[in-house]
Parts: sequence; structure tokens; C-alpha cells
Amino acid sequence: MFFSVLGSGSRGNSIYIESGSTAILVDAGFSGKEIGARLHSIGRRIEDLDAIFVTHEHHDHIHGVGVLSRRCQIPVYSNYKTMKAGENLLGHLFQHSEFETGGRIQFQELQIRSFAISHDAADPVGFCIHDGKTTLACCTDTGKISGLVQQRLMGCNGLILEFNHDLQMLKEGPYSPALQQRVRSDHGHLSNDDAAVFLQTLIHDQLHHVVLAHLSTTNNHPNLAMTAARGVVGGGSMLQLRVAAQNVASELIFVGK
Repeated sequence: MFFSVLGSGSRGNSIYIESGSTAILVDAGFSGKEIGARLHSIGRRIEDLDAIFVTHEHHDHIHGVGVLSRRCQIPVYSNYKTMKAGENLLGHLFQHSEFETGGRIQFQELQIRSFAISHDAADPVGFCIHDGKTTLACCTDTGKISGLVQQRLMGCNGLILEFNHDLQMLKEGPYSPALQQRVRSDHGHLSNDDAAVFLQTLIHDQLHHVVLAHLSTTNNHPNLAMTAARGVVGGGSMLQLRVAAQNVASELIFVGK
């Protein structure tokens, strides 16, 4: 399995995942043109995409979903509440397939399981994607870590995990008290500290790649997020840490055991 975080942050989110002849996006929060350019930067094409899986209906996750689906005849997968909440922005889709939150979908060479997360959206989810050998998990846009989330992410070989804000930067930054409260709430976003504590519980010998994602450009800095993660990983670990960027795609990362 290979993946690339095409971009992550409040201005747009999308993840490219492939295994064998199957290629999908998790979210498409950029324009169709921008998605195409970022795929091109990693040697891939929109025409190779088989489906788009949607985590929730916020603009930075679905901005390009509708246009990609219509123009390139790409089916879209989401749960019912996400589709209803986002239908005005999504518009008409080439094809929509509904899944139940928590259920499994066998999609070509991938088994995809959604799991409920805690965010101020209709029915937000993360995904565990398994290709028969390895598992990649995507968990961003959640204000807290439930026992269910921890259970789903245990044992994964690659992980994309939210490290949204530094608590001190948030406190001293330009956000209003109400917006700060929204970010810190159980339906907001994970801080560096909370994400690092959670990451520590997930570390095992076969977890090889962790991408720190959805960093706030206002209330975080890559060095702060990386310092928090390295503090729990330890210097002798073979685990590779990366920070997802907002403006460029990551390299194509191989997930293996």
C-alpha cells in the first residue's frame, strides 16, 4: 500500500491511497484542478482514481468532491448524514454509495472500515484501510479520543493523526474566546499534547509511519508538533514521523510490515 497526504489543514484536506490497481481519495477539499496538480506531483492522475471516501461535510474536506465526481465519473462514498448535510456544496454526483458508520466496505482490493469520531459535523468518521497485508488509519478532526477510536487504531502500520494546535499558541493567539473554546472542546480538534499522549498508546513494532496532520497555521508550528510526537516515540525507534503540509503533497509513502 502507498499513500500521500495531498494537503492537510483548514484550507483543504485530501489523502491519496493505492494498493495494486485500486486508487482512492479520502476527502477532496481542494479544487479539481489543484487535486490534479498535486496528484501529478507524485506521479499519479485523476483518471486513475476509483472512488472518493468522505469523512465529513466541512468545506475543507468536500470542496472538490462534486466536481471531481461529475467530470471524471468517480463514485463517492459517505454515510447518510454527511451526504445530507453536504448536499448543497456537493451538488449532483456521478454516483453515491452510502455506508453505515462503523461498518466495513470491500472496495476492490481494499477493505475500508469507518469509525465514529467527535467533531462538530453531522456524522464524522475516520477510516481504517486494509489491503490484506497492511493497515493505514486516518484520524483527524476529532476533539477527543474515545475507547472506540483507540481500539480501531491499535495495530495499524501507517497512521495519519491530527496534531492541530499548541495550547499556549491558541491561548495567546488572535482567536476569540468563543472560537478558542470550540477548538478545545470535545467536538473540536486535538492539541499536540493530547495527540502525543494518544500516539504513545499506539506505538508497536509494526507501526512504521505516522503523519502529523491538520496543523493550524495560526495556532501551531511544525516544530512544536514534531517535538511533542518525538517526545513519546523515543530516539531509538524505527518509526518515521512526518508533518503534513497545507500547500504541497507529501511524497508517496510505502506502508509495509
